[in-house]
Amino acid sequence: MKCLGFICISVILISCSKNRLPNDILSPDKMEKLIWEQMRADAFTANFILKDSSKDLKRENTILQEKIFRKYKTDKQTFYRSYKYYREHDKLMKDVLDSVIAKETRAYEKKKEILKTEK
Repeated sequence: MKCLGFICISVILISCSKNRLPNDILSPDKMEKLIWEQMRADAFTANFILKDSSKDLKRENTILQEKIFRKYKTDKQTFYRSYKYYREHDKLMKDVLDSVIAKETRAYEKKKEILKTEK
């Protein structure tokens, strides 16, 4: 009976430790926010800055990305290392991207409602 209890506790501890991220990897919540902000920055760059021929598109996008990293107190290397880790762990990446998609859908629906009420 003691052996069965030990095995159960061991399985629980091992399964809990699988859910922990390495210390140098960003949390799912932070990754979701960073990906969301980067998507918005890319859209802004493509839709507004691209139209200004006096601006260097790549430089302006890099500036926006750096602002996002500072906002979330991280850096480019940590983000890309974390992104690689999430890509290698399908379930984690799916959860993060599902959250980003849900956030985008909510933002789109809210914008649609605002436009609808303005008519």
